[in-house]
Amino acid sequence: MNSRIPLTFLLVLFLLPSIKLYSQSILPQGFIPGEVHGNFQSDLQYYNSDTSIGAPEVPEKVLMRGFANINYTLGNFSAGLRYESYLATLQGFDSRYDGNAIPYRYATYQNEKLNVTVGSFYEQFGNGLIFRSYEQWGLGYDNAMDGIRLKYEPLKGVYLKGVIGKLRKFMGSGPGVVRGLDLEFSLADMFDSLFNKTNIIIGGGMISKYQSDQNSTYNLPENVAAFAGRLNIISGKFNIGAEYAYKINDPSAANSYIYKDGESFLFTASYSTKGLGILLTAKRVDNMDFRSDRAAAGSELNINYIPAITKVHTYSLAAYYPYATQPLGEMGLQGDIIYKIKKGSPLGGKYGTSILVNYSTVFGIKRTAVNDTTAIGESGTLGYKSNFFDIGDTKYFEDLNINISRKFSKKFKAAVSFMYFEYNKDVIQGFGNQYGTIYGNVAVADLTFKLKPKNTIRVELQNLYTKQDDGSWGMMLVEYTIAPHWFVAAFDEYNYGNKKSNKRFHYFTAQVGYKNKGNTFTLGYGRQRAGIFCVGGVCRNVPASNGVTLAITSSF
Repeated sequence: MNSRIPLTFLLVLFLLPSIKLYSQSILPQGFIPGEVHGNFQSDLQYYNSDTSIGAPEVPEKVLMRGFANINYTLGNFSAGLRYESYLATLQGFDSRYDGNAIPYRYATYQNEKLNVTVGSFYEQFGNGLIFRSYEQWGLGYDNAMDGIRLKYEPLKGVYLKGVIGKLRKFMGSGPGVVRGLDLEFSLADMFDSLFNKTNIIIGGGMISKYQSDQNSTYNLPENVAAFAGRLNIISGKFNIGAEYAYKINDPSAANSYIYKDGESFLFTASYSTKGLGILLTAKRVDNMDFRSDRAAAGSELNINYIPAITKVHTYSLAAYYPYATQPLGEMGLQGDIIYKIKKGSPLGGKYGTSILVNYSTVFGIKRTAVNDTTAIGESGTLGYKSNFFDIGDTKYFEDLNINISRKFSKKFKAAVSFMYFEYNKDVIQGFGNQYGTIYGNVAVADLTFKLKPKNTIRVELQNLYTKQDDGSWGMMLVEYTIAPHWFVAAFDEYNYGNKKSNKRFHYFTAQVGYKNKGNTFTLGYGRQRAGIFCVGGVCRNVPASNGVTLAITSSF
């Protein structure tokens, strides 16, 4: 990456306060020289030795990761950069995030019709089935594009996007070049007199990558394209959307170098009225792992994004077995019903009662061998055949949960949750045939007591019951808040059901936090159990650890 551009950006942005002060004395009254905004975050941990829980030894003892965003705006122009530091990065994040760099920097000009960005940017076409560039700091995931992006509105209600560049790979860029176009029509914006009660949005996009073929074994396509079309109808209380994506053959390390085309389909339908909301989502994915480097593995250089259609649980034991999207093949279904019982009714109480029921299930796709191979998915062949409507025999995941929340008085409210799940650990985490399917139940009680206008105490009680894997877990959390500045929390996760009595560990943690305007400081000490952390179906492994943590966030 060329260091001259980031250093130039850094110099300009550091000089901006001086420029502003100087301009106040020589420029006309009322002149606005622009604004500077940004945010900062740093996560640091001191690691103690704790081999009993499987915590890896950390020779450095102290590890950290942090960033600072600095953004400048002046009229139609904006520019910014993100400075990142990994010295070295925390356990559980890829060690290739190492050192100090400015991997993200951009300049944007926008007028009424045109938006031009040079440098780094994030973008998405439709639901992301063929293209999504985004960042998740908590996952250590960042596939920012580095290149040029154009957004243009040639006519009212017509939106055009064009991108070209390379995807970020840790502290640098991947080898492949990514380029694409997306076009969208909003009929309500185009013909507001005809579509004042219903809006129909039609869109489609194309994305392609180029990577030279240097493989001596296979004849690999150097240009690989993917196409998608989508439709969204919004009318009154209803919202229906669908998107279909198709990718031409893309042999890669992820799919064992087969030449089968890929496809994916996503359907959503929702109904919303006062006190009631219903959401249905269905998805099919077949060989849609799409990267700018055919040799990439893990979470590297993903061009597209396959949305998860399973609930993202916030309670720790409910999220103990999170689902990770399987881009090589899955079929799933999810449904949500949200209902609020009226205030003043026998069941609703004085303040009303909310009920949320969620169900999701994911299966594999059905595969059959093709004529040119004796084994499904053999390298250098078409791989397999798969009928679009055929569901596979292997269940990957199932989750049925219900949450009931109610405010009983001005000083007390409670929420209870119940969950049944099935989790195919071998498929989801890629263990072969080691663990099989885990069956479990989770119960949660979340109680909040308002002691004084600014003093609140919250108690969480959780239990995960299972006979498989590490067995059952219990958890208790107590959090005390003194608004608006202070909070203190302590919790313990106890693996009481482990079949090995010497592995029935307590994972105790205590934290204290302080908030003041845009600044937050959190200091903690305790044990972290090993597990999986996921956001939107994208996951990372979290190793066990023991030590002191410090997190600082600030915005300006």
